[in-house]
Amino acid sequence: MTESPPIHRSLWRLYEHLAMVIGLGTLAILCLTWLPFAAVLHPLLPRPLGQRLGRRMIMVGFRHYLRVLSLLCACRFDLSELDSLRHERGLIIAANHPSLLDAVLLVSCLPNAVCVMKASLMDNLLFGAAARLARYVRNDGAHRLVKRGCLSLAEGSQVVLFPEGSRTRDFPMDPLGPTLGLMAKRSRAPVQTVLLEFSTPYLGKAWPLWRAPCLPLRCKARLGQRFNPPDDHLAFTRLLDDHLRTELAASRA
Repeated sequence: MTESPPIHRSLWRLYEHLAMVIGLGTLAILCLTWLPFAAVLHPLLPRPLGQRLGRRMIMVGFRHYLRVLSLLCACRFDLSELDSLRHERGLIIAANHPSLLDAVLLVSCLPNAVCVMKASLMDNLLFGAAARLARYVRNDGAHRLVKRGCLSLAEGSQVVLFPEGSRTRDFPMDPLGPTLGLMAKRSRAPVQTVLLEFSTPYLGKAWPLWRAPCLPLRCKARLGQRFNPPDDHLAFTRLLDDHLRTELAASRA
């Protein structure tokens, strides 16, 4: 195989750095554009109208963001399998968590999604106002998280939760916590698994925010098994862990 000349490799690395700036800059601009509107509308609109508008705007904003990444940053997204979930109600979506882009990929396809977010992100200048308007679930303790998640599911929302609790450190997946199983047990909501696969671990736990990606970046969302609400949440957590690991190992092979 003929190796690319050094000048070509240098130009491509320059493009990868430019793509990183475009990607981060576009996300910041979208968040800052919506921030004042979300902050003003949150106390003014009735909760049902506010959360519906907030979730729809986040979905549209993330779709626009992924379109920019596709057109300008050599990113390729295959999210077609998520389309079948768009209109389902009262569903927990459980996905592995390899990258900071994971929630963006999922929410861009789901108009009634509720993300479980760290308390620090809910208070973040860029994301906080939009997340509060959309009535995302604040993760400030397992008991409160489960209670709020069950309320959202009872309203017919789709709760997006990463059962690893944080981005993956030890690939293919870190051990799962019991919170998702407990929420499924108490809400009696089914659990749909989603496998997120990336060509490189871009924006993973070991990939600093300001490190340029290796392009082209390919991302695919694949539907896994759907589970009925469990009676034993600890046994369910082990079952979910086995399923996700088996599917991720198969895709890597």
